[in-house]
Formats: sequence, structure tokens, C-alpha cells
Amino acid sequence: MSALLSQTLVAFTVEFDNEFEHRMRRSGYAGANLSLVVWSNLMRFLTSGDLSVRELAARALAAEDELKGGLGCLERWRFLDLRPDPGDDRPIAKRTHRSGRMLRDGWGSGRGIRSQWLVRLTEKAGEAVEIWPSLFSEVERRWGARFGEHQLECLRQALGSVLQQVDLDLPQALPVRWNADYSHPKRSTLRTAGDPLPALLSQLLLAFTIEFDRESRVPLALCANTLRVLGQTPVPLSEIPRLTGASPENSDIGWQAKPFVAVGADPAARRGKVARLTPLGLKVQRKYHKLVREIEDRWESRFGGENIRSVRDCLESLFAARSVEGRPLLGEGMVPAEGTVRAGEQAPALGRRDVGSAARQRMRDLVAQTEMFVRDPANALPHYPLWDINRGFGP
Repeated sequence: MSALLSQTLVAFTVEFDNEFEHRMRRSGYAGANLSLVVWSNLMRFLTSGDLSVRELAARALAAEDELKGGLGCLERWRFLDLRPDPGDDRPIAKRTHRSGRMLRDGWGSGRGIRSQWLVRLTEKAGEAVEIWPSLFSEVERRWGARFGEHQLECLRQALGSVLQQVDLDLPQALPVRWNADYSHPKRSTLRTAGDPLPALLSQLLLAFTIEFDRESRVPLALCANTLRVLGQTPVPLSEIPRLTGASPENSDIGWQAKPFVAVGADPAARRGKVARLTPLGLKVQRKYHKLVREIEDRWESRFGGENIRSVRDCLESLFAARSVEGRPLLGEGMVPAEGTVRAGEQAPALGRRDVGSAARQRMRDLVAQTEMFVRDPANALPHYPLWDINRGFGP
């Protein structure tokens, strides 16, 4: 069920983010492929006025250190301004930025941001926050037309019936960092049935993640993606993004995966490397499959077998739905509009004025990923969402 929740959430996010980028382009901001995750976990709290970093973290149900990294990116991309607390007279170190201006040391990153600094939306962000809220109902209307209003309402009710029994305060979107601190407090507010569909999907997936990560030495996000697709047979590193459905940066064999993966030269090619699971990695992979089944069994006992089966059945029906031509309806929603990066538009990355070679490669990766998602969502979408900073915190 965690994989179904993840894949459905990513499908909704891609469709939502494509439309956001399309509308921002029409407003004069090309390449603004900023994800709904940013709105749900951060920007929506700033629409009524400035907040301190500490207040913002409290409302977003996020740790301050986790939040500061995102604030630095949004500052660099000109969506946010960070202002020192007027009552804090401690000096702020400044350095010459590559733009030629004197800016605070650490400008555009989480470094140096203080808890009492005020966070303010910029003019560019003002355009974005005008667009974001209406897109939730717009994309849900598309889903209702595509899959049937009754089917969408059944999914909402199934998700809500379980979430009402989850006794934790949870954010409306998954944290940007997949190894974030999941020490969420007991629920203090009543959940409403009117929450956006991606919020319901995210919260139920996060509840599952919290339970999994408490019992596994390796986070669900890593188990469900890179460690899931590897085995004893060597796999070219270049194939892992395709197999996982994640970006090359997020599916890379980083330090988190190194104890479980052996990397070596590809004996069948003149260049390139291959990866396979070590004995420890195979053990973790077996534990992953065993633990997700155990948690689903527990949830049937805790939340009601009928409720859990209803969630699974509703999600599976989305993947089974086909157009008259036989194409998956879930994939049709992810077809990007012309002029967007996923459609092949060569737009400067967020915070950049030109398109560099690395950006061009990332755009090619996005186009290839999107084509796979559209063609075969059931097999191409990731089994856990991994938000990529280079994609505006999108999948």
C-alpha cells in the first residue's frame, strides 16, 4: 500500500506542478517549476503576513534546521526575502556574492539564518501564491472527469476513514528530506474531510513511513527505491534512475546506500560502473518486503480491515483505468503542456539567467522520466517520493 500511495501522490504532483509552471510562464516567469510541496509545507503560511523562522517552523510542523535549507533555496530563487529581527543587534557577516552585490554570508543557503529572522514573500512569490491554491481543486476536477466523481469520492472517504484514527499532527506534504526527523506530536486538531487529495495521500504515507522507519535501520525511502531495484546481479548505475523512477541525484549510490551496495567496473562495457547488493543489502531488502506486509496487517487490525482494503482497492482502480485507446488514464494526466521543462522547454533553472550544461542534462532527464510516467505509470513511478532540490523540490 505504501507504493500505491507514493505512486498516486507523485502522479498528482507531476500534473499539478506542470500546470503551475505553465501558468507561471504565462505570467512572465519561465522555468518556475516549483513544486506543490513548497506551497503545502511552507509558502501557504506566509500569505497573511511575515513570520519568524521559528513561527514558520512551528506552523509547518518542521524542525528549524530542516526548514532553513528550503528557505535558503527560496531566497536564492527570489521567492522569499529574509530580514533580520529588528531587535537583534548582533552583527551579520557579509561577503561579495557572485552577482557582485554584498550579501549576508551564506545567502541563498540555510547557513547563518537565525530563528527570529522574518520571512517575507517577494513579488515573484505573490504571483505564485495567487496560482497555487486554485490548482488543487482544478486538478481534482480533472481527476473526477477522468476517473469518475464517485471513484474520487470513494478514495477521499477511504483515506479519511483511516486518517481520522491516526493520532499524530502531520504536515500536508511529505518533508523535503526523506531522512527528516519524524518526532511529530499527538494530534491537537481535528482533521477535515476537505483537505486537498495530495494532503490526504501524503499524511497517510507519512504515518506509514514513521512506523516503518522506527523499526528499520534503513529508511523506507531508500528501501523502496534504490535497494528495491538492485539484487545479486550487477545493474549499470545509469539504469537506476529508470528502474526507480527517481532523479539521478536522488537515486545515486550516496553514503546512505554504500553499506548495502557494492559498486565496481562494468565487465561488459569499456566504461561505466555497475552496482549490486551486498549480503547486508540483501538482508535489508528482505526486511523491507517483510516489514511493509507486517505494517499493513497491523493497520488492518488497528484501523479496520475494510478501511485498509478500501484504500488499496481505490488506489488500484486508478492504475487500472484506461482510455478508449487503451492508454492508462493516470499517465494521460501527466502529459505536460508545451513550454514546460517536462515537455522539453530549455528554460534557465531557478535562480539562473542562462541554461548551463548541467541544467540541459537535468532537462533531458526530466523529459525521459515524464515519458516513462505517461507510458507506464504502474511500473515507472517511484515506490516512494523523493523531492529533488534541482526540480524545485518536485519528483
